[in-house]
Amino acid sequence: MAVKGAHNKVLITLSYDGTRYHGFQVQQNALSVCEVLQDALQQLYGTRPQVKGCSRTDAGVHASGYCVSYDQPKPIDPFKLPLALNCFLPPDIRVFHAEWVSDDFHARYSALSKEYRYRVRNSAVDSPFDSAYCWRIARRLDEQAMNQAAQYAVGTHDFRAFMSTGSDMEDTVRTVYFFRVEREGEIITFHICADGYLYNMVRILVGTLIDVGVGRKKPEDMCTVIEGKDRSKAGDTAPAKGLFLHRVHYPEEQE
Repeated sequence: MAVKGAHNKVLITLSYDGTRYHGFQVQQNALSVCEVLQDALQQLYGTRPQVKGCSRTDAGVHASGYCVSYDQPKPIDPFKLPLALNCFLPPDIRVFHAEWVSDDFHARYSALSKEYRYRVRNSAVDSPFDSAYCWRIARRLDEQAMNQAAQYAVGTHDFRAFMSTGSDMEDTVRTVYFFRVEREGEIITFHICADGYLYNMVRILVGTLIDVGVGRKKPEDMCTVIEGKDRSKAGDTAPAKGLFLHRVHYPEEQE
């Protein structure tokens, strides 16, 4: 992402293990990723800059490519910024990239699309190495049937059936650019990219595909659920621990 001219705003990309955090957004009575990040920024700069995150994430959700923009109180070369900031961050949050962006850039509103990944361990036994990052399902899952069902969600649809009950979102139309299901041994990964998401949309989509994977639904039932716009017809909300914000896509050039 190239930037012309002198700017003071930076975009940092970080990864974090969300296990002990109550999401990214600052919470009044719970620890959040944003609060810890701002604590580190205050130690680095001597003042506490306001930050703009690319997305809200639920408690327990992880990120491998979360983006944050902010105005630097004093200029630090983006090449040096990740190492400098990581000195003040705990081991479960790491900044791995920084770059200048234009003054009107916003980590959330400038995004074109976001990719999420959801991981399932299809096994009777948890792995001690990734039990905090996978939803374990013992019953054999048919990944081909799930992948077939996922294709019905690709395109522009009203995803009201995949929004958490009680959400007050009025515009429930979103565009899904791709949605695929892949297996590698016992690990099944759901890959989705969309221009935006409703509250718990990815986790409910995954829960619905799991119904297909175990045979409770047929792949073509996905189309019926989408058209019905009824949350009760979709699957359960998959646990937060299997979800990762993988990547945020921005325009190639910021003027």
